[in-house]
Amino acid sequence: MNQDLSIVQLLLNASWVVQAVVLILLLVSVMSWAAIFRKLRSLKEVKNLNEEFERDFWSGKSLNELFAGAQQNAKSSGPMERIFASGMREYQKLRERRITDSGLLMDGARRAMRASLQREMDAIESNLSMLASVGSVSPYVGLFGTVWGIMHAFTGLAALQQVTLAKVAPGIAEALVATAIGLFAAIPAVLAFNRFSRDIDRVANKLETFIEEFSNILQRNVGAAPAANR
Repeated sequence: MNQDLSIVQLLLNASWVVQAVVLILLLVSVMSWAAIFRKLRSLKEVKNLNEEFERDFWSGKSLNELFAGAQQNAKSSGPMERIFASGMREYQKLRERRITDSGLLMDGARRAMRASLQREMDAIESNLSMLASVGSVSPYVGLFGTVWGIMHAFTGLAALQQVTLAKVAPGIAEALVATAIGLFAAIPAVLAFNRFSRDIDRVANKLETFIEEFSNILQRNVGAAPAANR
């Protein structure tokens, strides 16, 4: 009885629709776990790069020094450093055009940093929608497989004159496996989505704060020589 009702045996005896549903859910689960590990690694990298640049930014280096370093390390820099480089680049372009109006200078730098922030957040939030879809849809896909399996089981019992629990149990059990696997795919995706959403919100808040702090520094440098000092 234990061998007949093992998960593997139940799936082997299930209808092709239930088997197809289980196969799809297993593939989706593998994809979501791969996305989870990639997102864990990328968020850790973003955090480390932002913290490293923030230490350099507040270490007392001049803005021109930091800007030169950001341009040199453009391919390996983090979101905060790229946002800083966007603001400095626009600020210096406007200064080169001999624009001295503080409002125009600050508006240009802020717009450049906001645009860069949006690009960075779009990149950081990649794959989150996939995890949300897996978390919300997988249980229903599993439920479809369960309903189909139960219908298939009862259709097979219709021709029998005497129905016992031993004859009903395998068909019901194999149908319920689809729901179990649907939950197995959905629960990690939902937990990961919530965790990553909180982490990304923290990153966004930190970048927003940096933009405001850097804008204040640029504001103090308006009218000074090419933003070399703080």
